[in-house]
Amino acid sequence: MRLQCDVEVVNRALPALGLRSTGRSRRALLSIGTHADRSSPSSCRYLLICTARDRSGSRYKLKDNIEKFFSWFVEEGKATVRLKEPAIDICLSKADSSSLKSFLSAARLAHRGSDTDSLPLSSLGPARARDVEKPKKKLSILSKKDYPLTSSFPHSLEQLQVSYCRLTRVDLRMLSLRALRRLDLSNNHIKKLPSTIGDLSCLAELILHNNHLESFSDGLCSSSLQTSLQHLDLSQNQLQVLPARFCQLQQLVNLKLDQNKLLRLPFHIGRLSKLRFLSAAHNQLTVLPASFRKLCLENLDLFENPFTQANALEHTIRLTFPLRLQELASRAVVELRIPHGPHSVPLHLCHELDFSKACDCGRACVDSYIQTAVSFNLHLVSHTVVLVDNMGGTEAPVQKHFCSLVCYCEFMDSCVQHDLR
Repeated sequence: MRLQCDVEVVNRALPALGLRSTGRSRRALLSIGTHADRSSPSSCRYLLICTARDRSGSRYKLKDNIEKFFSWFVEEGKATVRLKEPAIDICLSKADSSSLKSFLSAARLAHRGSDTDSLPLSSLGPARARDVEKPKKKLSILSKKDYPLTSSFPHSLEQLQVSYCRLTRVDLRMLSLRALRRLDLSNNHIKKLPSTIGDLSCLAELILHNNHLESFSDGLCSSSLQTSLQHLDLSQNQLQVLPARFCQLQQLVNLKLDQNKLLRLPFHIGRLSKLRFLSAAHNQLTVLPASFRKLCLENLDLFENPFTQANALEHTIRLTFPLRLQELASRAVVELRIPHGPHSVPLHLCHELDFSKACDCGRACVDSYIQTAVSFNLHLVSHTVVLVDNMGGTEAPVQKHFCSLVCYCEFMDSCVQHDLR
């Protein structure tokens, strides 16, 4: 039986001598097994503790020698084994909770002198260097020649950068790193992201700058990234659109979309309530979505986009008289927030519902509406605005939708009155 964890061996006689323990734990490999000397009784079991400083290890007898187990915090990977002779406490921490439970059970059996058949034993030899080294949390690979082809990535990694390695796809070995918080795959040739990236439940930063990405899948937007991802860099790729469900990534704080081929921003971008930094410079944006006005940003960069000149008189009418039954039902589904999906309504209707619009009056409109664009001062949604054009402007066109002719006429009347003033 073996266990990798941090260990501190505390001598209980120190306080009587006026001394204190160092309070420092070290990475160690613990093994339970028989004595290497064959002349020893077969029933004698030992605990071997190997560290980087002492890979041969220190051996402690277990049979009838454990005074007490302290396992109140075993779910947190912590426990203490108190030995009778010598009078020491073996304090364990940073262990896998399930492995720690198994190890304590094996130690209890060894203490009772259980038969070998019921006790999982290990050889009590010196530990390998990699077994007692501190878990590696950060790794950067910046050239193709340094990329590991035969060895795996350390499972303890929290930050991984693999850049300038000409990767054309994401290595599946990276997707088994469950502790990963930051993944930087910038400056490669990746064309598509696997949906299993969404299984990295701790991932807070995903850097994909300067690749060949052509899409960002719906699956990623519905994965555990919804609750973990805070920083997303998709700049310098080949993206034209982002999926309707992109705005389910509601923990996003920083979003970089510069130098793509984006024709529009995510339709419901206003739902990203935690977003503070947004850059989408050097794209093909002609107008901003209506929900853009709900954002509350610290920094906004929309430089070098071919925005059209906003004119409220230029409009698109998609109203039918009277409204079709499908439109009335769709509006009711949106306004009443009735759950829906491919299991209950046709897929094309799901798509239309995902892109439902909100009229100025507060009602919804799905496939029947009037659309126009108005000039919008970007300082209303961001403290700092990078110039939108070469003329120093900070205004851009934002879409507006109306559910009926009445709402549109009221809006036009208000525009006329404003101009008269």
